[in-house]
Amino acid sequence: MTTVSEPPGPDERGEQFYRWGPYALLAVSALLARVSDPFVPTHGHRGQDLAWGAAALALQLWWHHSHRTAAPGTAPGLAYYAVRTALAFALTWVNPFYSIFAVMGYFDSGALLPPRLRNAGMVLTAVTMAGSQSGGLPPGPGVAGWTLFGGVFILHCGLGLLFKNLADRDARRAAAKAAAIAELERTNARLEQALQENAGLHAQLLVQAREAGVADERSRLAAEIHDTIAQGLTGIITQLQAATDTRDPHRARSHVERAAGLARRSLGEARRSVQDLGPGDLEHDALPEALEKLVRNWSDRADARAGLTVTGTVEPLHDELEATLLRIAQEALANAAHHAAATRVGVTLSYMGDEVSLDIRDDGRGFDPLALPPRSATGGFGLGGMRARAERVAGTVDIESEPGGGTAVSARVPLVRHG
Repeated sequence: MTTVSEPPGPDERGEQFYRWGPYALLAVSALLARVSDPFVPTHGHRGQDLAWGAAALALQLWWHHSHRTAAPGTAPGLAYYAVRTALAFALTWVNPFYSIFAVMGYFDSGALLPPRLRNAGMVLTAVTMAGSQSGGLPPGPGVAGWTLFGGVFILHCGLGLLFKNLADRDARRAAAKAAAIAELERTNARLEQALQENAGLHAQLLVQAREAGVADERSRLAAEIHDTIAQGLTGIITQLQAATDTRDPHRARSHVERAAGLARRSLGEARRSVQDLGPGDLEHDALPEALEKLVRNWSDRADARAGLTVTGTVEPLHDELEATLLRIAQEALANAAHHAAATRVGVTLSYMGDEVSLDIRDDGRGFDPLALPPRSATGGFGLGGMRARAERVAGTVDIESEPGGGTAVSARVPLVRHG
C-alpha cells in the first residue's frame, strides 16, 4: 500500500528556504564564478573568492547549528547579518555573480534585524547588488556610470521594499495564527471548565430529581390512603355507629354488612395503591359505569339523592385520566357527605372534543373558599389533593361555594384516548 504524504505548508517551505537557501545560493554563485572567471573582469586576484566563499560557508554552518532560532534583534543575529553582508560585498567585489548569494540580505533583514535597522540593512544589500550589476564599485567614470549605478540601486530598493512588505505580511499571518491558537486553547480551557461544571450540575440535578421523586411518591401514597383507606374507615365507622344506634336487628345487620363490604373494598384499594395500580372500580368498568356505581353506593350510604349525567360522545380515556377523575369524584362526594351534610348531589361527566369535564354540585351548607383552614388543621388532603391530582395530568380543578349556597367542584382534564 502506497502512502502519499501531504505537501509542506507555507510556513514549512519558508523554514526550509531559510535553512538551506544560503547554501544553495552560495553554491550556485561559486559555480557561475568559476565558469565565468576567464571572461568577467574582477577586482583582486583570481581565485580570491574561494577564500571568501569558505569563510561564508563556515559562517553559515556556525549560524545554522548554533543560533538559527535566535530572535530578531539579538546580538548573535546582528553579528551574523553584519559579517555575512560584508562577506557578500567582498565576494561580489571579486566576481559579480556572487550577487546571487548577496540577495539573502533582503530576506534576512526582516528575520534578524530589529525594526529600526531593517531599512538600513536593505539599503546595504541594495548597494551591494547595484554595484555588482553595474560594473563594480566605485561606478565607472562619467555620468553614465553613476546613472547606471543609480538606476540599478533604485530598482533594488524597490525590490527590497517588496520583500519587506512580504515579510511583514508573513509576520502578521504568524501573529494572527498564534493569536488564534491561543484563543483556541483558552476556549478549550473554558469548555473543559464548563464540562466540569455541567457534570457537577448534572449530579446535583440527579439528587434533586431523586428527592422530588421521593416527595411525589409520598404525596401520591398519602392521597391514595386518604381517598381509599381513610374514606373507607370513615364509612365503616358511620355504618357501625348506625348499627349500634338502631334497635331493629334487621337494620343493624344491614349496617354491619355494609361496614364489612367497605372494609373489604378498602383493603383491596390499599393493596392497589401500594402497587401503583388504578382504582378497583375501573378494573372491569369504564369511567361512566364506575361513576354510576360510585354515585349509587354513595347515595345508599349517605341516605341522600344523587344522580349521574353523561354528555357528549363517550370515549375510552387513558388509564391515568380515568383514575384521576374517579378519585376526584370520590373526594367530592365524601366532602358532600361528611362536611356539607348535602341531601342532593348532581354529577355530570362531559366529553367535549379535546377535554373531559367532571362537575359535582351539592345543596350542602357550603363554605368560603378563601377561608379554608390549613391542611394540618383537618388532617385531610381534600381540595388540595384534588387539585394536585388534576395538575399531574395537566388538568385543573375549580371550586365555587358560599356559606349556605352549596358547593360546585369542576375538574377539567385533556382528552387523551386509551392506548
